[in-house]
Amino acid sequence: MRPVLVGILLFLIVSFANAQSYSIIDGRAIKMYKEGEELTISRQYDAAIGKYQDAINREASFMEAYVKLAQLQITQGKLEEAEKTISAGKSRLSGKNATVKHKADLGWVMTHIFLKQGKFHEAVDEFETIDPLLDENFKKSISYVETQDQMEFLASQVGNFQSIEKEKLPAPLNEFQLQYFPVLTADGEQILFTKRDGTGNNDKEDIFMSFVSPEGNWSKPQSIAQNINSIYNEGTCSVTADGNILIFTSCDAPDSEGSCDLYIAYKVNGMWQRPRNMGKNVNSRSWDSQPSLSADGRVLFFSSNRKGGFGGNDIWFSVMQNDATWSEAKNLGDVVNTPKDEISPFMFFNNEILFFSSNGHPGFGGMDIQLSKVLDGEFTKPENLGWPINDQLDQVALFITAQKDYAYFTELTTSEKEHDRSLLYRFKFPEEIPLGENLTVTEGKVFNSKTGEPIDATLSLVSLTNDSTLYRFNSDGKTGTFTMIYPDKAISGLYVEKKGYLPKIFNVERDNIKNVKDLKVELVPVAAGEEFVFENVFFEFDEYELKSESISSLKRLVKFLGENPNVNILITGHTDNVGSASYNQNLSLRRAQSVQRYLMDQGFHEGRVLVEGKGDKEPMVKNDSPSNQALNRRITIKIL
Repeated sequence: MRPVLVGILLFLIVSFANAQSYSIIDGRAIKMYKEGEELTISRQYDAAIGKYQDAINREASFMEAYVKLAQLQITQGKLEEAEKTISAGKSRLSGKNATVKHKADLGWVMTHIFLKQGKFHEAVDEFETIDPLLDENFKKSISYVETQDQMEFLASQVGNFQSIEKEKLPAPLNEFQLQYFPVLTADGEQILFTKRDGTGNNDKEDIFMSFVSPEGNWSKPQSIAQNINSIYNEGTCSVTADGNILIFTSCDAPDSEGSCDLYIAYKVNGMWQRPRNMGKNVNSRSWDSQPSLSADGRVLFFSSNRKGGFGGNDIWFSVMQNDATWSEAKNLGDVVNTPKDEISPFMFFNNEILFFSSNGHPGFGGMDIQLSKVLDGEFTKPENLGWPINDQLDQVALFITAQKDYAYFTELTTSEKEHDRSLLYRFKFPEEIPLGENLTVTEGKVFNSKTGEPIDATLSLVSLTNDSTLYRFNSDGKTGTFTMIYPDKAISGLYVEKKGYLPKIFNVERDNIKNVKDLKVELVPVAAGEEFVFENVFFEFDEYELKSESISSLKRLVKFLGENPNVNILITGHTDNVGSASYNQNLSLRRAQSVQRYLMDQGFHEGRVLVEGKGDKEPMVKNDSPSNQALNRRITIKIL
């Protein structure tokens, strides 16, 4: 039961227990009623229900007994019976029993019955009817204020309901007793989830995975890896877009900082390495769980009930530093977090929208899925995803694919005759809920240009406007393959680097590498005579001063020279064929000298960075179109 509703019911129990008068005068009925109260306090609910029913059977106009009986029926989840009880009580509101207090008490309980049933229109109507009847002192209580806020929210949602069609994931998925918290890789070809065989103490949690075939069929789920699943509980995981970094929760392990901790594992050459505890910067002596990694694995969001938060469970975050360590976790702040609970964060692939579950923001009941956008580095006021994504039950997790087509979630089914089951579902995500900029996927392979062997290189997507690294990925050392997913932003550069090799530089827009499935990146080993095009170095038309957008490439060249102290380079400027040969020769030399001056300002000796200008003498392609002329206006770097 929701804590808020428990508080409401207890408030009524206390108020009636202190009442000095009743709606009836029958002493035996009142005695039964008081016995029911005593049994309620000792949590003997079935016996208490019997006493209240006996009191009503003896005196059918016993208003207080109807309220107490309905409260206990709600506590036991018997909502239809509770509704019938209150309706029966209302039918007796006549004569001396038709008091404002009795109408208000019965209507207050009925309002919350409707809320628990998901009958939101009826709940709003009932509340509007009894609101003028409620005692002014009661209206100062937390119970009333929270209910009033919820009613205002529900009234604002009328007419905004969306239509979704839930689809249970087909066999061989959903064949365990319990499976929950689904996540997928960016290409949608692998699903990971937490699996548990039952709710007993010996039924532990493990991470399982399944792959989808080109025909759309899922493979039989299997354990993710022996060195990840252990004798302890492992679950609620998050994986990077390329599937090579995994963060998951493990509870009660010998090296844990608290009850449940976050662990990280890397896939190297196609194999998961032994996971390690993320340490005291991330974990605490409290509960730390439900991780969500940004697409490139650089920012981690998670839920924790540690000290220093705003409520029970809050959303926290940590950032991967340049040395691959994680920063000290920080609270996401009171725009997202409330005095109640915020759990199961999910940062969408574009790093612009955070989804999470909360019972502290306006909602339909229980835990609702909210979204908060990132604008200028700050999180905006959360927005409820609306009905029927949210309803009167707890919605504890949501995962939306990078393609924005489907949302995956878990649905818990409970019945008196069967054990609890949790199953994996999906639905088409409503287009009415914006998910930010479209995402671009680039897939390919990095390999040695001389031997064809795969290379585990670092791929950095950089905004050339402000030299900020948008995303950073790694290619697989066994296969050389990589998958990058990133927003469709303009003016970005892709830098592929590996120590001992010349860097490979792309201009994402000009080189047309967006949504390419088989980008082949050849890295050339450092050797005398080797040369590469120094992309993303910009000059104004007919000028030789470096533009600010060139800084990203210049920094990469500084890094390269620092890693290779014995390497000297020749910087060569090239132009197109517009203008005289002598003019182009001079312009190309001056542009090469601008790069040289930058390197010398960074402390490199002039003898390591020689220059020359070739003008229009060595075009890469024919100067027969504006796009080809642009390719010919370039800087090249040659190893001496």
